[in-house]
Amino acid sequence: MPLLPRRFQRLKSVLDKRMADLTVLMENVEKPHNLSAILRSCDAVGVLEAHAICKREDKILSFNSTAQGSQKWVKINQYKTIKDAVKKLKAMGYKLYGTNLNECSIDYRECDFKGSTAFILGSEKWGLSQEASKLVDEEIHIPMRGMVQSLNVSVAASTLLFEALRQREAANIIPQSGEGVSSEIYRKKIFEWAYPEVANWCKNEGRDYPILNNNGEIKEPLPRTNKMSY
Repeated sequence: MPLLPRRFQRLKSVLDKRMADLTVLMENVEKPHNLSAILRSCDAVGVLEAHAICKREDKILSFNSTAQGSQKWVKINQYKTIKDAVKKLKAMGYKLYGTNLNECSIDYRECDFKGSTAFILGSEKWGLSQEASKLVDEEIHIPMRGMVQSLNVSVAASTLLFEALRQREAANIIPQSGEGVSSEIYRKKIFEWAYPEVANWCKNEGRDYPILNNNGEIKEPLPRTNKMSY
């Protein structure tokens, strides 16, 4: 079934507001509810892609209904170790903020999140690892006024992401027309969103994605198979 023009325009309107310079890195966050809630917040704020360290043998992250399908719209890049993830993020120009409660961490509201920002969130039980704490650029905390000293990891992620969004809105630097991602990434992402099965076929065939017209229609003939519809 061909993609309806209004559906394509809806996809474009969301991608137009995505930000490639805001992300989260989840260090061994494995509970489906928390993963789902974090991805949902990422989608709501406009994060293009997220990152995760997964030590499970099958390397498969699980989601539940809390995600509301957000895992389809926010890609998760997975890594084996915190060193691999940090190296990649720093090479991409991110400043890394690690959530940690100690005498060196600072109130998150005192930070500037308008530049390339990555929030590193620790596991549900242990929080940020010592190794991760040594690798971040800044340790931050969300002040608590009750007996419990920390928020659930998904709530903490949402708090930090929406603070970054608030700062960027105040500075009038929120993308509106796709300027938050490169033109090449935009072209690839809109195709993957519009035609995921065709995109997978192209990857398996080692070929570039076809060009789309203004209505989101594929401009060249492609073979139809039982596993690929467009």
